[in-house]
Amino acid sequence: MQFSFSEEQEEFRSMLRRFLEAKSPPSAVRAQMVTDQGYDPDVWASLAGELGVTALHIPEEYGGAGFGVSELAIAAEEMGRALLCAPFFASTVMAATAIINAGSDNQKRTLLPDLASGDVIATLAAAEPGGGWAPDQIKMTAARSGDGYTLTGAKSYVLDGMNAGRIVVAANAPGGGIAFFTTSADGQGVSRTALKSMDPTRKLARIDFDAAPVELLGDAAAGAEAYAKTMDVMLTCLANEMNGGAERLREDSLDYVSMRMQFGRSIASFQTTKHKAADMLLDVELSKAAGYSAASALDDDDPDARAVASLAKAAASEAYFQTAVHAVQMHGGIGFTFDNDTHLWFKRAKQSEAFLGDANLHRERMMQHWGTEA
Repeated sequence: MQFSFSEEQEEFRSMLRRFLEAKSPPSAVRAQMVTDQGYDPDVWASLAGELGVTALHIPEEYGGAGFGVSELAIAAEEMGRALLCAPFFASTVMAATAIINAGSDNQKRTLLPDLASGDVIATLAAAEPGGGWAPDQIKMTAARSGDGYTLTGAKSYVLDGMNAGRIVVAANAPGGGIAFFTTSADGQGVSRTALKSMDPTRKLARIDFDAAPVELLGDAAAGAEAYAKTMDVMLTCLANEMNGGAERLREDSLDYVSMRMQFGRSIASFQTTKHKAADMLLDVELSKAAGYSAASALDDDDPDARAVASLAKAAASEAYFQTAVHAVQMHGGIGFTFDNDTHLWFKRAKQSEAFLGDANLHRERMMQHWGTEA
């Protein structure tokens, strides 16, 4: 996909949208977000088994479908539109991508097939309490222990950390520099605590490590680049997920104002409503263009892909939240009440704005990349 989607990609989008409209209406989202698990295992099994979305970008030799980031981004966009409660982002987008980028061939053959099939849920633990996602904010350092390594410290804001059976951890190698390590979620020295979140459709956890034995993924010397590549994919998919949510809010708001009557006419005809609708359309379409460009750049190994991924996240952070604000206002304020579904997307917009770093962080990352290239 360079400037438009292929016929096969559009068919994949249509198929996934039909599935999500049936399996993830707002009533299902509300039902799952109040549970401790936070997702429906039957829906997850269908996503993995019938649709194969958990295997999308995993290479065929490791049990995957062998598609690119563009297809992964389509799935993320449609899931964001439906506000799907499922561990797709944590397991497929984050953990599987980290293993693909950092693991040795033997580690990939061991770990990826179970993620591709959906039989095992994994997650990536990177940010630490009070810290962020930038490499220099990761302070946890692995220690040598015989022929292996151990980790001591805490990771926070771990997406689907309570549901994961395997944890991929970003930490500093003993010699310096970021590397990826992996361990079982129920392994020695690993404890997990559920965290409260303003967005109940996404479950977060704190994971504490007390001299927990871990396995290094691949070569520690290549860990920094593996982390950066993984971040590029995560940012691109998150941006497209956010754009899907923003588009849903925009469409629902237009439907509402077209139906709502005041002074004998639809409030969609009022000038202030028209201005908000125009602003929403412009913001969402520009952000979608950035998200699609980032996915295409990653698939094409474009040297500017890293900068475009950060640009896409920065654009989506602002477009999604501003669209959510307009949506609440266009609903006359009831959009923020619990009984109205708009507030669900509003909360996801606010949480996603900070997830993986805010717009300021990624504009800085973008400029650092271009400065290095210059």
